[in-house]
Amino acid sequence: MQPRVTAILVARNGSEFLEHTLASLKSQTRPPDSVVFVDSGSSDSTAAILAADRPTHLVLEEVKNSFGVAVAHGVRALPPAESEDDWLWILGQDSAPHPRALATLLHAVEIAPSVAIAGPKLMRWDRPDTIAEYGETLTNLGTSVALVENELDQAQHDVSSDLLGVAADGMLVRRSVWEHLGGFDPALPSIDASLDFSLRARLAGHRVVGVPSARILSAGGPELFGRATISSSSRALLRRSAQLHRRLTYSRRWVLPLHWLSLLPLALLRSLGHLAGKHPGSVPAEFRAALAVMFSRKVGHARNNLARTRTLGWAAIAPLRITTAQAREMRAQRRETVMGATTVPDRARVGFFSGGGAWAVLVAAVIGIVAFGPFVGAASVSGGGLAPLGDNLGAIWSQVGYGWHQAAGGFVGAADPFTAVVALLASATFFAPSLSVVLLYLIAVPAAAYGAWWCAVRFSERSWPPAIAALLWALAPPFLSSLTEGHLGAVIAHLLLPWIVLLVLLSARSWSAAAGSALVFAVIVAASPILAPALVVALLAWMIARPRRIPRLIGVFIPAAALFAPLVVDQIARGLWLGWLAEPGVPAAHAVASGWQLAIGAPTAAVNGWRDIGDVLGFADVAGPVLAAALLVPFAAVAFLSLFLHGSRRAMPAFVLALLGYVTAVGATLLQISFVGSEPVAVWAGAGLSLYWLGLVGAAVMALEALGKAVVGPALIVALASTLAVGPLLAAPLSGSASVQASTTTSTLPAFVAAEAASDPLLGTLELTPQADGSLSATLHRGTGTSLEEYSTLASTATELSPAQEDIATVAGNLASRSGLDIVAELDRLHIGFVLLSDAPAESSESETPAASIYQRAAGALDAASELTPVGDTTRGLLWHYQEVSDAGIETGPGPTETPWGIAILIGQGFIFFVTLMLAIPTSRGRGRSTVLDSKETAPGFDEEDPNV
Repeated sequence: MQPRVTAILVARNGSEFLEHTLASLKSQTRPPDSVVFVDSGSSDSTAAILAADRPTHLVLEEVKNSFGVAVAHGVRALPPAESEDDWLWILGQDSAPHPRALATLLHAVEIAPSVAIAGPKLMRWDRPDTIAEYGETLTNLGTSVALVENELDQAQHDVSSDLLGVAADGMLVRRSVWEHLGGFDPALPSIDASLDFSLRARLAGHRVVGVPSARILSAGGPELFGRATISSSSRALLRRSAQLHRRLTYSRRWVLPLHWLSLLPLALLRSLGHLAGKHPGSVPAEFRAALAVMFSRKVGHARNNLARTRTLGWAAIAPLRITTAQAREMRAQRRETVMGATTVPDRARVGFFSGGGAWAVLVAAVIGIVAFGPFVGAASVSGGGLAPLGDNLGAIWSQVGYGWHQAAGGFVGAADPFTAVVALLASATFFAPSLSVVLLYLIAVPAAAYGAWWCAVRFSERSWPPAIAALLWALAPPFLSSLTEGHLGAVIAHLLLPWIVLLVLLSARSWSAAAGSALVFAVIVAASPILAPALVVALLAWMIARPRRIPRLIGVFIPAAALFAPLVVDQIARGLWLGWLAEPGVPAAHAVASGWQLAIGAPTAAVNGWRDIGDVLGFADVAGPVLAAALLVPFAAVAFLSLFLHGSRRAMPAFVLALLGYVTAVGATLLQISFVGSEPVAVWAGAGLSLYWLGLVGAAVMALEALGKAVVGPALIVALASTLAVGPLLAAPLSGSASVQASTTTSTLPAFVAAEAASDPLLGTLELTPQADGSLSATLHRGTGTSLEEYSTLASTATELSPAQEDIATVAGNLASRSGLDIVAELDRLHIGFVLLSDAPAESSESETPAASIYQRAAGALDAASELTPVGDTTRGLLWHYQEVSDAGIETGPGPTETPWGIAILIGQGFIFFVTLMLAIPTSRGRGRSTVLDSKETAPGFDEEDPNV
């Protein structure tokens, strides 16, 4: 009997493809006997196009059904089958068959009566010479794999063979088998639906074959039914849901509970793999798929249907499956093919060693070692805004999060985000945490040059611009000022700013770079919170200008937000909405720079040390600063020259960064939210000036690149003049005029105190500091002194005294003047064994000044106190000892892991940083100097109109 074929064509919003598909259907050399068209809730002209073609049956669905459900509705519209030779030919809106496709498929089933399903070779709609898909199978773990996918058709697969599964598009299936098996599984709306149907057909005793000579153009699989595109996360959800559904459907009854219980744990483990593989969009899909399958009622129906139709054991399909290793190798080969087809050679870049980068870093290293040579062999660095770190790494890490802090007499609150940065830094030299800061000072200058060179080389094809950029950045006045004044946070921010620029550029096509930029951003703003507004504005502007990069860059703020959230909440609760912008570390007073001084990169009124140089040499007050400004004129001229040379458009982002940095620096000088004693101090402007300097250096690179062969002269002049401009800052550590000093100990208190504190880490030392207004500042230290990680901006920005501070003030006031207070009881209660009277400021040494008067009065009162034994003059001031201090010690508050709030904060921050770190770790192997480009995305730093951009 002649076989009877009914073509089932289903469509939804497919007007773009239908005309060609219908024309191809009519051109068949062996046309179908009847045609059923199904419109599944289209909103375009699809229904009209189908109706105009006058099919045998037309099914119009008001709702949007899946591909498989739409096919099932088309089959139901048919009259009962007339014989076993009734066949269904399943087509989609974008399935345009070759004129001989149906004839070829029928020939394959006619010569093999045992065949129930025949599948064609699907060719790409946009590239008819490329195989879109041909054949499907399963691994031994149940993962579906396309046997042939996106391969150039060279007849390498033109051998008819038995397959485990074929695609739904163009599938020719015996109608009786379709009805017996119940069609496609409703739980598999698109992906794996045809594979599952083919597998059930084989288990029912039928054969499934591929017919490579039958070709059909296809614009995509059933997952694209009614969609123009599908996101990678949606595809991952469909694929994983299908795999889990099949796993529960195919498993033996006694294994089913184990599979069900493993769904969520496997989702967690696979999510880690997705993060490591740089597929974060697949993580939500893992959990959504697991939860959906766990509570799906469709698994039971599918298991019953399989049990009803199965006549063969699973061993019958074993020869058609492949191993997981084979599937992994197939995917790797396809990735290599895709990479080879979509890579373009990266433009030539200068090498680090051959292009002068190594020489620039070497010169910077020599300058840095000479300038900070006195720090070689030191155990710690302190002074200005810097203090030594604690000696115990565990104690340093215990300051991270939310818990007890010794500062300001002790309180429970959020730690500064900078504390986590300090803890990471200390971990580098865990055996001697303070040594890490010493090493940072010794390598800071070459490290800055190294980062700047790698950033600048992204914008230059010549060797001179990156080398000059490295020296300009390593010898930047705000950077060296931060080093000499002890502002460690600003130093770290300066070192990392070039890297975040580089990572943001690379994040256009790299999840590792995007996650790396998030980590670097978090460290920068933790070290210098004042930079957060400017960097947020810069990144948002970049994302708006490059909207294709938003999906990867939008998460750059999440780790930093997690770090700052507890501190911001605490500060807002105290009414200090801007308190989180305070500079972390030791509060230190400094002379605020004016606007023009900031413009030449000077964060203080000392103008990078030139004011002191002028005083020593007998210059006028303005002569030194004017000379400093004059030495920076070549650098400024070259930077602004970039606006008038070829490629000036590239310099605009650099000037935007410079403007943001300058505004940040000006804002820092106006933001007085911390206190040193009774004196409010402005936020350190050096971090903002580093951002300002970064923009100017970037503009200078653009100008030097545009100068071409004429670059040598201007480059040498800029390098020499800029080096001379920071001469006083480089000489400061050598001359001892820098605020930071090297020390052979890690104690900030006199040696006598440190010796006593060795056996009593909580022994208190009350430090009294004369203030310019005639008052005394009282600070209570524990052990060998307050270490860097113990300082808190919650304490330095407080505008009201806490109960603990009131107790300290009461004791200090009664010690500094005669009173009737039982001072012994108070010293015992606070566990204070020493009283230190710091030296009066040098400018207040004259006896008639308020600071000198309070110093003398306090010294007399302390000498007269019978409870105190004078120790004498020390490097920190006059010292008295209370020898009878009680051995009871003091009580401290809960640590970060001893309260529910503290534990929740640590878990939340730890999870966010763990996920980000997993994404940031590179996993792919290098492919030489090639760059993978999206068809609509240019390489970072490139411009479609100007190849040099």
